[in-house]
Amino acid sequence: MTGNTAPSLASALAAGAVVLDGGISNQLEAAGYDLGDELWSARLLMEGPEAVVGAHLTYFEAGASVAITASYQATFEGFGRRGLGPGRVAGLLALSVESAREAGRRARAKGIARPLWVAASVGPYGAMLADGSEYRGRYGLSVAELERFHRPRVEALAAAAPDVLALETVPDTDEAQALLRAVRGLGVPAWLSYTVSGDRTRAGQPLEDAFALAADADEIIAVGVNCCAPEDVTDAVTTAARVTGKPVVVYPNSGESWDAKARAWDGRATFDAALVDAWRDAGARLVGGCCRVGPEGIASIARALGG
Repeated sequence: MTGNTAPSLASALAAGAVVLDGGISNQLEAAGYDLGDELWSARLLMEGPEAVVGAHLTYFEAGASVAITASYQATFEGFGRRGLGPGRVAGLLALSVESAREAGRRARAKGIARPLWVAASVGPYGAMLADGSEYRGRYGLSVAELERFHRPRVEALAAAAPDVLALETVPDTDEAQALLRAVRGLGVPAWLSYTVSGDRTRAGQPLEDAFALAADADEIIAVGVNCCAPEDVTDAVTTAARVTGKPVVVYPNSGESWDAKARAWDGRATFDAALVDAWRDAGARLVGGCCRVGPEGIASIARALGG
């Protein structure tokens, strides 16, 4: 954890809502960095880790209490295509956690006294493919094959001792099962967050069934949705809270859509912090933003949740 006196995130959720950060990629792009390759923001773990620290710090200054690491697209396979060996990749995964910790230390030096936490991002298999398939799922792999893919990265991130593992942007229940197996017994809590369309996962499974997979998983401290349209959040929160009895995590994107072929966003932004009250009332306890939600959006969430 980024502060020596910070309570566990799980205990904080029992006391009230906690503000997550926003999209790290859009913050890095706003700072002038080109993320137009297969490694996306993870490339800067190799080439510009100081920029990653700066992006995390900006969100802490905006009111976030949780920094999600730049490891979403960081995998042994993806970095391996750039010629990096397993030891170097494990070091970069650890660096993603340390970069968020360093941002927390700098936030402390600036006088930010509230508890701060680090969530190690574990993106889906489709993120490694960099073809937009994390918005479809159904990769043609078995649960066991997906578990073998995720386990080395999950273990490397857990070894860096983040406060929580963020199993995020999960498009289908097969991958959720694989991730739940991969985190079992590691001694690090996790949240499980699906990317959804309406009342179903991106692969088309009912959210009630998807959330139920985590209901009895002791490692999972929150379930919910991310990288989805803001309009899809409220019903998903209600379902997650009812099915699992756990705190709910929500961090939708701006409302725009990702065009994988053009590698660009289109449509209009519909994110509005006025929705936060409804999310909290439905059971959301971790609230932030995903792609294209920047520091101003996170500041508005922090204000809506009472600072």
